[in-house]
Amino acid sequence: MESAVKLVADLMAISAKTAPKGLGKDFVEIKILTGDDVRKLGETMIKMAEERNEQGFTRDGKNVLDSSAVLLLGLRDHPPNGVDCAGCGFLCKEMKERHLERDFVGPNCVFRLLDLGIAIGSAVKTASIHNVDNRVMYRVGVAARRAGFTNSRVVIGIPLSATTKSVYFDRKQ
Repeated sequence: MESAVKLVADLMAISAKTAPKGLGKDFVEIKILTGDDVRKLGETMIKMAEERNEQGFTRDGKNVLDSSAVLLLGLRDHPPNGVDCAGCGFLCKEMKERHLERDFVGPNCVFRLLDLGIAIGSAVKTASIHNVDNRVMYRVGVAARRAGFTNSRVVIGIPLSATTKSVYFDRKQ
């Protein structure tokens, strides 16, 4: 099962890579974690739960520990696309001059965030086609940044599992 889930993670990465990107420019980072990296990520999440007193990190961290692989999709550093739409809260010139960092780094061009969302949707569609259980998780991305797996500005994690019953549903807080 482990090798089959890894194969599906590779196919998900292809789906994310080939998903449409605004102006044909790709700022989406794709990374697959397996083995010890999955364990390190799950343990980081459980440690973050204690530090933040936020039990959602424990629940999601246990889900990661029960996973065979994790697909990370992130938004790398990027310029605004130049249309001054203010979707990020600023005009493009102002966006480049601002910097705010907490769980993620912002502001980000709304069109680049849409690119990331489309890549996520394409990836989970591929997992679904191949019957691999998955769940899109914000906290996985936060922990992946902290653990040093990525330096993308915004990261979403998608843990993957193939078991009799999905580990990602009927979860207790």
